This record gives sequence, C-alpha cells and structure tokens, in this order.
Amino acid sequence: MFDATTILGYKSNGKAVIGGDGQVTFGDTVLKGNATKIRTLHEGKVLAGFAGSTADAFNLFDMFEGILAEKRGDLFKSVIGFSKMWRKDKHLRQLEAMMIVLNQEHIFILSGTGDVVEPEDGKIAAIGSGGNYAISAARALDKHTDLDPRTLVQESLEVAGELCIYTNKNIKILEL
Repeated sequence: MFDATTILGYKSNGKAVIGGDGQVTFGDTVLKGNATKIRTLHEGKVLAGFAGSTADAFNLFDMFEGILAEKRGDLFKSVIGFSKMWRKDKHLRQLEAMMIVLNQEHIFILSGTGDVVEPEDGKIAAIGSGGNYAISAARALDKHTDLDPRTLVQESLEVAGELCIYTNKNIKILEL
C-alpha cells in the first residue's frame, strides 16, 4: 500500500490554486521525494491533483480529461459524468486514488468509490495523508489573514510537511 501525498486546492476571488508535495512512500521507505501529483487539464483551464496509486491516478486523469473535452470544459457536468462512469465500471471501482479538480468557479473531490464532494465552504479541499493538516492550516489562514491564494496554499502545505511523515516540503503549485 502506498502512503503519501498532500494535495490542497483553494479558490478565492476569481483565482484557483492547487498544490502538492513530492513524497512517494512505500511502507516505511521514501521511494521518491520530488514526484509531481498536480497538473493542468483542458487547455490549462482546470487544475487537478491526485492522492493514491500513481498508475491509477494517471488513468483517472486521462479519463477525466476526455470527459472534460466531451463536455467542452464544463467542470460541473464533467464531474457528474465522470462519477457515473466510475460507479458503473467494475474495474474503475477498484482504483485506489482520489482527485481534486477545480477552476475559478468550482472545486470538487472525486473519491475512489465514484463520489463527488463539493466542500461545504465551496473553496478549500484537501486529500491524502497530510490532507487534514493542510486543510486545517488553510482554513485558519483563510479566516485570519489576507494572504494571496498561492501563498495560502504554500504555507498550508508547509504546515502539513512539518506534521505528516508521509508529506515533504518539496511543494509544487499551479494556479489559474
């Protein structure tokens, strides 16, 4: 079983930012410290990040990007279509990965069981081993500071990297 990853998505004031650490762990061994677990999709108009099995996540990215193209970049329709596909396919239901997808209007968590979750606050989502640390830091920083979205994501992931043994501080960030 692979443990690793902290992915944090944040949208505010017309900006969307996603960040992720670079650690990949197998058991009690760090296999890689500079992995990239975030990417842009649909001609750079959608951000996505994954936690879980790398091979599964890349399959999901490819499938999701196909649905995004089919739905002409409509993120809401795409996550619904993706969820339906995920739930119906017995092989997809076995994939061990989660994703965050977002643009300036929407943010969603897509689970390994085909669930689509829009965060209650509509602007902050986190997944992975250090997800709870990152989202806690992000909520506090969002509530009590005026940090720009990129800095908020960076600082929140730094906190997760200090607390979670499966998260490092080799952070990559993408923004719209």
